Amino acid sequence: MTSGLRSINLTEVEKVNLRRYCWYPVKGDESNIQYSWPYFAKYGDFEYKINNLSNAEIEVARSMLNILSCLELGPSQAAQNIDTDKASVWTHNKTEVSERISLFYQQRLELVHFLGVKAGPEWNSGAIRFIV
Repeated sequence: MTSGLRSINLTEVEKVNLRRYCWYPVKGDESNIQYSWPYFAKYGDFEYKINNLSNAEIEVARSMLNILSCLELGPSQAAQNIDTDKASVWTHNKTEVSERISLFYQQRLELVHFLGVKAGPEWNSGAIRFIV
């Protein structure tokens, strides 16, 4: 579908970023789908959601992706000041990187909630996980 000259459907790059930001692994080549993670029902729900969003939902998802792409750069941008503790009256915020990461993760969870899916398997809720 198109609205004027602008494509309404999500691009493949946007879908990749939705997976990434929602803690889902890469999907891989669709020609080999039976060996790929979407073959399993718990991941299929996520794929179904991102492939069946309404036009309005796509616009909101795009807006959220834009915010997340900016926030993702935050920790690396903060690294430019990591070597300075004090400079004249300016004092470095020692928790800046962790605060930026927390904000980024919080916005990722907002995206997960907006999509109405569970966070992917790469999400660590802080709970203890046992590997057997």
